[in-house]
Amino acid sequence: MVGLRAKIDTGASTSALHATEVQPFMRGKERWVRFTVHLGTLVQSRHRHCEAPLVAKKTIRSSNGIAQTRYVIRTLLALGECQWPVEFTLACRKSMRYRMLLGSKALIDGGLLVNPAVSYAQDKPQLSLTPASGAP
Repeated sequence: MVGLRAKIDTGASTSALHATEVQPFMRGKERWVRFTVHLGTLVQSRHRHCEAPLVAKKTIRSSNGIAQTRYVIRTLLALGECQWPVEFTLACRKSMRYRMLLGSKALIDGGLLVNPAVSYAQDKPQLSLTPASGAP
């Protein structure tokens, strides 16, 4: 299990995960992607090499209007006592404060309610997840 702080962004429909060294490849007849996910903080950085089935390639338009094509993966997200599958685009978020962004689709799929007046309201997950192939 990997712990990350995430920015909740109800204005973004898609969730994003900070990843580098993103390489698509074939595993049998299936399309996969291997990547390095960056954890921790800028001061205490850790990383993990991961592989996941490729769900799609998606064009994302940032808030400044720049379009970028990204790979999409699906993995389990645990938040508190809840867990559910979430699609993440793999993006370089090196200059961003948070390595993960949770968009509105993930929030709706998880049945979450956002209180914008509260920060860091959720404790670390209490669930035991068993990701396959080093997926985050």
